[in-house]
Amino acid sequence: MLKYIALSIFLITTTVIKSQDLINWYTWEEGMTKAEETPKKFVVDLYTDWCGWCKRMDKATFQNPDIAAYINENYIPIKFDAEQKGDITFKEQIYKFVKGGKKGYHEVAAMLTNGKLSYPTVVFLDEDRNVIQALAGFIDAKTFDPIMHYFAEDSHKKISWSAYLNRYKEDQGQVPVEKKGNGHTRLVKGN
Repeated sequence: MLKYIALSIFLITTTVIKSQDLINWYTWEEGMTKAEETPKKFVVDLYTDWCGWCKRMDKATFQNPDIAAYINENYIPIKFDAEQKGDITFKEQIYKFVKGGKKGYHEVAAMLTNGKLSYPTVVFLDEDRNVIQALAGFIDAKTFDPIMHYFAEDSHKKISWSAYLNRYKEDQGQVPVEKKGNGHTRLVKGN
C-alpha cells in the first residue's frame, strides 16, 4: 500500500513539474499565427520524444528563469517534435512526415536544419521566417545566454560572433576570450 501511495505522489509531482514550463511554448501553427499579431523572431526547439539530450536541455537551459524570461520577451518560442506526423503549410508549401526505418522525420525539421537532422537543435528564424542559424546539440544555459541575445539584438548583422562574445563577456565582468574557433564560436555565423 505504501508503495502505491509513493508511486502516486511521484507521478503527480512529475506531471505538475513537467507542465510548469517557464517558456510559453507554441506549436508550429500557434507560433505562426502569433507572429501575425506580434512580429518577432522565432526560437524553435527541434526535439524528439526519445531524445535524452533534448530532455536535459529542457531542464538545464529552458527551465532557467533568466533564459525563459528573455525568450518569452524577445522571441516567439516554438517546440517542434521533429517526428510529428501532421502536414504543415509553411510559406505556401506543404511539408509532410517522411517514413524512414522504424521512425522518420518531418520535412519542416529537415528544411530548418538544411537536411542535417540532429537532436536537440535550436533554430533561430527572423521576423520573415527565414532561418538565421540552426545550432545542433545540447547547449547549457551559460552558453545559450549570449547566443539568444546575439540574434535577438540583430548583432549577427553587425558584428562577428567572436567579437560579440568578447564584448558580452566584458559586459558581464568576465575576462575576454581569444578567438579559438572551437565550441559554439564555430557554429554561429557572423560577419
